[in-house]
Amino acid sequence: MLIRALTPTDAAAFQALRLRGLQESPEAFASSYEEEVDTPLAEIEKRLQPRKDAATFGACTGGGQLCALAGLQREGMAKLAHKAYIWGVYVAPEVQGLGVGASLLKHALTYAADVLGTRQVNLGVSARNVAALALYRKLGFVEFGLERDCLCVNGVLQDEHLMVCKLASSRG
Repeated sequence: MLIRALTPTDAAAFQALRLRGLQESPEAFASSYEEEVDTPLAEIEKRLQPRKDAATFGACTGGGQLCALAGLQREGMAKLAHKAYIWGVYVAPEVQGLGVGASLLKHALTYAADVLGTRQVNLGVSARNVAALALYRKLGFVEFGLERDCLCVNGVLQDEHLMVCKLASSRG
């Protein structure tokens, strides 16, 4: 299993896996398939350009096929720059339960501490996603809030747990 930062050359594979996730798990994302399906590949390439304050990571199978995604973004304002947030996590069902998600998220947390120099990472996760909640807790995330009715997916209101993981940053 190879875990790495994605680049513009990964745009087509990223978009295919992202759209798959949006279809299979609509309650896990603020965005929807309908909102993203027509996004031009050039826009996806632009989003995957290397940046000093963000990265999108992918896990690839031994055959090089992208099978999991996680985005990481440091907060932009000076007083918030000690924090980052994880977004867009998706692990394809065929590799769930194999440690791919844990490895991908550990990679993102290490990057947040060592490269971005952040002290904490936040995320939101559907209250109904028991497997994701267990994984995040195992990796050191703790809940600090619950947003009731955070998303409305197909007319059904969804609650979201807000979670934080404190980091030991090598940059202070």
